[in-house]
This record gives sequence, structure tokens and C-alpha cells, in this order.
Amino acid sequence: LRCQAAPRPRACHGWQVSMKSGSLSYILPCNRLPVQLMSQVRVYTSNGQKKDLGSEDTNGSARGETLHKVETGQDTASAGQKQSSPKQPIQVKVKAVLKKREYGPKYTQNNFITGVRAINEFCLKSSDLDQLRKIKRRSPHDDTETFTVYLRSDVEAKSLEVWGSPEALARERKRRKEAEIKYRENLFRNQRLLWEYKEFFGNTKPRSSTAAMFFKGPGKVVMVAICINGLNFFFKLLAWVYTGSASMFSEAIHSLADTCNQALLALGISQSARTPDPSHPYGFTNMRYIASLISGVGIFMMGAGLSWYHGIMGLLYPHPVESLLWAYCILAGSLVSEGATLLVAINEIRRSARAKGLSFYQYVVQSRDPSTNVVLLEDAAAVLSVAVAATCMGLTSLTGNPYYDSVGSLGVGTLLGTVSAFLIYTNTEALLGRSIEPEQLQRLTELLESDPVVRAIHDVKATDMGMSKVRFKAEVDFDGRVVTRSYLEKQDIEQLLQEIQQVKTLEELEAFMLKHGENIIDMLGAEVDRLEKDLKQRNPDVRHVDLEIL
Repeated sequence: LRCQAAPRPRACHGWQVSMKSGSLSYILPCNRLPVQLMSQVRVYTSNGQKKDLGSEDTNGSARGETLHKVETGQDTASAGQKQSSPKQPIQVKVKAVLKKREYGPKYTQNNFITGVRAINEFCLKSSDLDQLRKIKRRSPHDDTETFTVYLRSDVEAKSLEVWGSPEALARERKRRKEAEIKYRENLFRNQRLLWEYKEFFGNTKPRSSTAAMFFKGPGKVVMVAICINGLNFFFKLLAWVYTGSASMFSEAIHSLADTCNQALLALGISQSARTPDPSHPYGFTNMRYIASLISGVGIFMMGAGLSWYHGIMGLLYPHPVESLLWAYCILAGSLVSEGATLLVAINEIRRSARAKGLSFYQYVVQSRDPSTNVVLLEDAAAVLSVAVAATCMGLTSLTGNPYYDSVGSLGVGTLLGTVSAFLIYTNTEALLGRSIEPEQLQRLTELLESDPVVRAIHDVKATDMGMSKVRFKAEVDFDGRVVTRSYLEKQDIEQLLQEIQQVKTLEELEAFMLKHGENIIDMLGAEVDRLEKDLKQRNPDVRHVDLEIL
């Protein structure tokens, strides 16, 4: 269906053509809107040039700064009268935008690189870096405020200048890699020769800090327990050989298991003192938990398993027990020695719990010090097992029934199994990385939220990494206005105003915004460092802080 064009412009209100089909009449919309139009689009680039992409003038004229003009005429079909609407210019703003810069999938031209990386990765000398541009940046380390970096593009260009081509640089990297591997092999060989030399002539090196760990704190408790349990094992073994008592055999196995496990704890303490390396950046403190976990498994296998086995065999194949006088004497001495070790462990845990502000029970359950916990629980089980063994042996002496002695062996095995299950559970929880107490987490959260630069924090995680070392992570929504104001407070406002007034072109505007935008980003990084430092100072347990900008 078409609408006949009128010889002159006339008003069209959208529904002008009427049709009739049978008894149904309807109106069709008109597709003719007489409009006088001229349009113009300007695009600005960063160099200040403007381009007219196109113009269209349906009337053949443009009037002043008016970009669009519309003339409409109205013609009522019924009256045939002409009505012309007044001309109303419509102002349209021209939007000036910078041309988008394409960086590509990989862009490293603005990357900074330290001098050490430049020397190692690009095979340069320190004298080669003297000719490059030096840039002072905010240091990521706490001991220094600023450090010197270089543009990666300058370093790459310098390396090509020195080596001639990328292929020559690759060959030099390969050669240095092979030399490094050979150096490590020689170093290992030299260390082995030095160890053999010390073994032959004697080691006159003064006592290291690792050895000093065994003269105080948990190390002292472990060493005392090793000495006492070793003596107990020797005397209990002699008593079992003399009497043939199943309970005494269980006690001897118990003392042997304690001695082996505490030797393992001593190894864990010495390994936990190692300094962090690139392969283990968070250190080796969890070695104590690993040693305690293996110790718990050892108690279950050696102590509980053998005690149950010997008790069951005594029930199935009972045999008469010889004189138990010597067994009673050895058990009495064992009770005194085990009790002394237990008191040493209790005093150490009380002192550590008081320093952390925890109760004795909380300190043990949370496994704050796994080595001392193992000694405490093993000695407590030893004291109870001595009492159980003495009671069952006494009943056997009074009644002459060897079944009581076998039941005592089963009781000692059950006690050791309970202790091992507790040690396995607590140390596994610690190794999995459990969260800190809700009260402590709330204090850390409130400290961040009370700072004016922080609007909100989300996804807060605080994990106990072991030995009272906490790792804190949160996503922080920073207040950009406060950060910008902090930056402006350190600037000369009058000089900044003069810089703004001197901006006349797009190039000057872009340079001004890039300069101060980078400075504001540096200010944001400084605020992150300040918050991390405050968290560590007010909460000494927090060793690692990861604040992510939301």
C-alpha cells in the first residue's frame, strides 16, 4: 500500500490513509514525514585534530551553529487549511572523545624491572645499567621506602645492543643455565667433602641457634621426656623379661613408643627453625605439626596395637606370672619419672597459655604448641597406664588369675589409642588451615572498617598457619575521594591550579591527567601498605596480609 506524495509539504500525524474492505474500514500509518535535516559529527583525537565525518543537508542550507533544523507543515484533510509551525532550532552537543589505544594481548612496554632481574634475565652487567634511565619507585619492602627500577623496554633494547640478536641472547641464557647447574653439583660435592672433613678432624663450630632451641621452651620439654622415657623403657624391658607379665610388656612398649615419638618431635622442632627459601616462602613451622601427626600414628601402631595384641594373646593362651616384686619397684620408679616429666610439660603449657591469653584447656585443644601437647598427653597416659598396670598386676598376685594381667594390657592399649586419636585429629585440623577465633577476626575487621579510606570489606579470611602465625586476606572497597584528598593534601594547590589553567589542548589535558592519575594510584598503594602495617603492629600474630582492591 502506498501513500501518494503531495506536491507540497503537509502535516502528517501518523494515521492519514484510510482503507475499506467490505464492511471493515481501517486506517494505515503514513510513511511520509517531511523533515528538513542537516547533521554533522566531529571526532577529536589526542593530537587536537577534528574531522567532519559527513554532512547532509536536505534543504541545501545550514544556519549558523544550529546543527539540526526541522520544519513541519500541517494540513488538515477535512478543512484543507494550511498551518505552518514555527521553526524551533534543536541544540545538539558535540562529544569530544580520545581515540582508544589498542595495546594488544601482550603489552610490556610500561613494565618496570629491578637491576637484579635485568642482570640475571638479560645477561647484562651492572655497568650496562648505568647508561639506562633510572626510576625511583615505592619499595614493597618494609626496611626501605624507595628503590631504583628500570623500564623493561630499555633493558630489552640494551640486551639486544650488547648481544646483537635475540638468538645470541638465548644461547647465552642457555650457557649460563648449564653453568648454574654445574655449580650446584660442585657445591653439593664440596659440602659433602666438608662434612667428611669435619667428621675426621672434629667440628669446632660454636653451637647454633637450632641447638639452643633444645635448652628452653618446648625443646627442653622434649629432651627431658626423651631421656626419662628411654630409661623407663630399659628397666621395664628387664622387668618383663624377668616376670613375663603382659602388663609389664605393654608398659615397656609404651615407653619405647614414647621415646621414638619424642625423638621425632625433636626432629620436627629442628626442621621448623629453618629459614624460608624460594620453594617454601612461608617457612617450615608446620614441621612441628607433621612430626606430631606422625607421632600420633606411631602411638596408635606401636603402643596401642602391640598392647592389644599381647593382651588378646594372654587371654587366649594364659600362662602363670612369676614374682612381681621387681615389676612393682620399676613401676613405682616409672610413676615418679613420668610424673616429673608431666609436671614440666604442664608448667610450660601454663606459661605459654598465659602469654597468649588463653586457658589451659583452650591451649591444648587448639594445639597451639604441638610438641608440648604430645609430651603432655603421652606422660598423662603413661601415669594412668602405670596405675592400670599396677592394679591389674596386683589382682593377679592376689588371685593367681593371669586374666587380670591381660585385661590390664588391653586397658593400656585402649588408653594409648584414645591419646593417638586426639593427636591425629588436632594436628590434622591445624595442617588443614583452620580459621582464627571469631573475636580476633572481629577485631581485625573493625580495625579496617574504622579507617577513613575504607568503605567496606568483603570476603574476609583469616587462617591460622600454625605456631600462632595468622594469614589475613580481604577484598577492600576503597573510597576514591578520600584517597584523592590525601594526595591533594600533599600537593601545592596554587601550583596545581596554575597547571590546570595552562591546559589548552587535548595533549596538555592528557599529559596532566596521566601524571596525576599515576600519582593517585601510587597513593592508593601507599594506603594499602599503611593498612597492612597497622594490622601487623596491633596484632603480632598476623604475619601475612593480603588486601585486594575491589
